[in-house]
Amino acid sequence: MSETANSTRTVLPDGTAALRQAQLLRKPSIGAGMPPQLCPIADLDDEAWEALAERATEPNGYYLPEWLSAVSATARGRIGANALCAWDRSEARPRLLGLIPLISLWRTYRIPLPGLASADPYGTLGTPLLDRNDPVAAANALIAEARASGTHALLLRDVAIESRAADAFRAALASLGLQPAIIQSHKRACLDATRDAEELLRDALGAKKLKELRRQRNRLAEMGEVVFVISRTPDEVARALDTFLVLESSGWKAKRGTALLQHGGDSAFIRRAAVELSAQGRCEIVTLMAGATPVASAVVLRHLDRAFYFKLGVDERYARLSPGVQLTIDLTRYLCADPDIATVDSTAAPGHPMIDPIWRGRLAIGDMLIPLRRNDPVFALIRASLALRRAVREPIRHFIKVFRDFKEKRP
Repeated sequence: MSETANSTRTVLPDGTAALRQAQLLRKPSIGAGMPPQLCPIADLDDEAWEALAERATEPNGYYLPEWLSAVSATARGRIGANALCAWDRSEARPRLLGLIPLISLWRTYRIPLPGLASADPYGTLGTPLLDRNDPVAAANALIAEARASGTHALLLRDVAIESRAADAFRAALASLGLQPAIIQSHKRACLDATRDAEELLRDALGAKKLKELRRQRNRLAEMGEVVFVISRTPDEVARALDTFLVLESSGWKAKRGTALLQHGGDSAFIRRAAVELSAQGRCEIVTLMAGATPVASAVVLRHLDRAFYFKLGVDERYARLSPGVQLTIDLTRYLCADPDIATVDSTAAPGHPMIDPIWRGRLAIGDMLIPLRRNDPVFALIRASLALRRAVREPIRHFIKVFRDFKEKRP
């Protein structure tokens, strides 16, 4: 067990009851027959998918089989996505080279044109899984399969646009005399976990802010010892998830109707996904305890050398003592001390007031629109429709945000 700057407690991985319960919901492999190129996620061969995830050129914790299968099975508004797949059929058992979960543009944005968009994985990252042995060939194969399906564009939403995966699509398109269009982009916070945590925190927050946070932590300690608890095993994660869900549903997310616990399909998805991923060391629940009281909790995913800060829940009765910031600082120390993790994606909105001042690295994210044919008038219509939608929607979204912030700040 790793110790952080504050006490850290875990339980030995001897419990499997939660994992066995989650596995009852798992689907069998479809076997070694010739797999389809575009199929429901529920029908995809898990073994081939898992092998691709291990060989992926770019990490994406939200495209892991356990996570995406659970999302597509029960998550509100996300059920029934398909997977666009590229396969190497040169061997007896076909090998998966690339994967993108997709839904129609009509389902995505109510645009009645023949295009496909990456499905929402209940996380703000849609970077495709590509075989790192030849990512350009994998991207080329996905483009060919999409073209053969009759669609005219692929909209890859929330892609890491400066990643090796995005570069592979650019190279594949260039070989066809095509180039992608970036519909929108922004930068969000990420953590360089290769740095020394104390140096990073001093550079980011400064001595004055760190002193104030220590004062707030001492106030929390009046309730009992402040402990950063890491839950790793399936049974541990299942128990800690109950705490997380209660905290997440106790604040502003509940008022907006976005808390996971408020929707049966959403809570079923996260319970299944978290438990199954924890059995592979790919999901942890971190909780900040003040005595016997949990004041903050978060779900963290892992894939290859990257971690993903999925969601945070706090007890807002203690908001003046910054429990979310306190947990994030402990998480920073924990992940910077982990040699297996190089980067942590905050998966937060750009300009997030809590995470941006702490994690000063930035990850470029955007929507990449991929043409499939040269001089395609339908692609031009799709691109124009997306631009018009954005031009109309952005002022409305800004007004709603301003109104909501004003309403929530009223006494």
